[in-house]
Amino acid sequence: MLQAEHLSYDVQDEAGQPEILSDVSFSVGDGEMLVITGPNGGGKSTLAKVLMGIHKATAGRILLNGQDITGMSIDERARSGIGFAFQQPPRFKGMTVRRLLNLAAGRTISEEECCGLLSSVGLCAMEYIDREADATLSGGEMKRIEIATVLAGHHDLCIFDEPEAGIDLWSFSMLIKRFEKLHKEKKESLILISHQERIIRMADRILVLTDGRVSDIGAAEEIVPRLFGEETEACTCRMQKGGELCEAE
Repeated sequence: MLQAEHLSYDVQDEAGQPEILSDVSFSVGDGEMLVITGPNGGGKSTLAKVLMGIHKATAGRILLNGQDITGMSIDERARSGIGFAFQQPPRFKGMTVRRLLNLAAGRTISEEECCGLLSSVGLCAMEYIDREADATLSGGEMKRIEIATVLAGHHDLCIFDEPEAGIDLWSFSMLIKRFEKLHKEKKESLILISHQERIIRMADRILVLTDGRVSDIGAAEEIVPRLFGEETEACTCRMQKGGELCEAE
């Protein structure tokens, strides 16, 4: 279980622009899927990086399975059970995809396992397993490979920052199936940062982040109608009785 308590982050980035989170609190239960969504620039990726330790919170604390990990480094958080997939994955000149998967798994995995992981994110395994994870790969290819590396390990919590970014529709459909399988198995807690409706509708709970603050949070069945205007449609239907307009509830 992850608990974020009153997290704030307020520093200048490399371009001199403020990146701000303000008093963000939420939890993710064991086996639960939380989707974080909201307007561009609302702080979603910043929040993910604070959870992983890439950015250090300026206030608040983070607990994983009851342990305070606020002061831990990225490596320490990874060893504690957090997996992370960047919105824009790093590249590794001289590092093969096979080697990346072995490192992520923490052991030497079989070629069959490597191929299964790559296939699950929409890549033809034999074309990629011995390629270098460098600039010769497209952004979408690197995105899928990084997701495969997260899936290779065993984690208490996996964080995926916009997993749909740069991925074609066919590969995205395969990815959705993999997330559905992970969610059904309930072996790991999942945080997905996304604008994609299919991912949002998969969630157990949804957190809406706006201008660095939690503007809405709750069960998917409560938040989805507000996000997609379904409450208004339902209200309009209820107002039509016998062809006459009745008062809204």
